[in-house]
Amino acid sequence: MIYREAEIKDIPQMQVVRNAVKENALSNPAIIKDEDYDEFMNKRGNGWVCEMDNVVVGFAIVDLQDKNIWALFVHPDFEKRGIGKQLHIVMMNWYFTQTNETVWLSTAPNSRAETFYKMNGWQVVGVYGRGEIKFEMNAKDWANGSNISPIKLQ
Repeated sequence: MIYREAEIKDIPQMQVVRNAVKENALSNPAIIKDEDYDEFMNKRGNGWVCEMDNVVVGFAIVDLQDKNIWALFVHPDFEKRGIGKQLHIVMMNWYFTQTNETVWLSTAPNSRAETFYKMNGWQVVGVYGRGEIKFEMNAKDWANGSNISPIKLQ
């Protein structure tokens, strides 16, 4: 497995991963366009991918402008291998080298994502949008958490 910063050429494969997920699936996959990925990765924040045999199997994107985790997804065929955790660590470490501002995200209730974020130190702060759970993480809690050093990016 290779973890690295995402590039424009990765967007089509990132779209495949995003549209393959079973939880937090998009009601209309056409809503998020390739240009949106470019905007969030290259103008508003940064993104990372995990690839195996030159195929993107997971990705994460953080938005510095809105202080939001825009995406963290792993293809269902590659779940439970620690890919999401490593992408999360890389993304969060990068975020808190850019700012000390609290970051937030939302996800569906009673999902594996909800469990993942709770296990990784995120705090539930309310409801967002159409009944999603809103989480926050501040720099102090991240620094004091049990996050391990991420793998080396290539």
